Amino acid sequence: MDMRPSRVLQLLRAGKTASCFKVNLHDPQVAELAAMAGFDCLWVDLEHQGRDWAGIAASIWAAKAHQADVMVRVARGGYSEYIRALELDATGILVPHVMSLQDAQELVRITRFHPVGRRPLDGGNADGGYTRFDMLRYMEHANRERFVIFQIEDPEPMEELDAIAALEGYDMLFFGPGDFSQGIGAPGQWDHPRLAEARRQVAAAARRHGKFAATVGGPGNLQELFDMGYQFVNVGADVVGLNSYCQQLLAAFHNTQAPGKGNSYLEP
Repeated sequence: MDMRPSRVLQLLRAGKTASCFKVNLHDPQVAELAAMAGFDCLWVDLEHQGRDWAGIAASIWAAKAHQADVMVRVARGGYSEYIRALELDATGILVPHVMSLQDAQELVRITRFHPVGRRPLDGGNADGGYTRFDMLRYMEHANRERFVIFQIEDPEPMEELDAIAALEGYDMLFFGPGDFSQGIGAPGQWDHPRLAEARRQVAAAARRHGKFAATVGGPGNLQELFDMGYQFVNVGADVVGLNSYCQQLLAAFHNTQAPGKGNSYLEP
């Protein structure tokens, strides 16, 4: 019995693209709905949200039932913050604010098993088949079928970007435009020249050193990102879709007049 393979890694290693959808709402039914829709990967978050581990586990189960991967953006902290999501059988982790080559080297050390790193070994959790997997095969498969992504979302690591990209032991570089725009003093200016150049540099460095390039995008710039070399793109979020749907419904409601009545609730 072996570890479940990663759908995302299978696609990327075959030279294809992989879709991702961010799940902000905590109910695992949302994760199940998105997985049923056909997304390759769901992104659940621990950096900005107070999710409990039971909720994370339930979202992973929901995604696995429909052969979707789950990427957990972890909170920065001790090694347990990084590996607990993997032990729940998340298919990958996204580490925010990787600031330097030294930072990246330490992250590889604590998230990869021998001979790549020194990730603490247990094997008694979901990713190890609750001890059913042979230990050495478990370690080998975890290094191969579970992805680790470093998020480049600050100007500081750009000075060492090439060295970070060349580092062995992780799979993707993920460009985060939001905090990067803040870091260069231009929050929300998505077309700022420094941001646009950094987006290109991250994709080029990743591909130059055998890593996959990942970022956030949407229908309006997907082709541009693919042409730039990005293969893994988060294309939306549940809260964005729910907001948009609610606004559309209300606009239709208020723009439609009932027979003989106005459309204002103040009118008799």
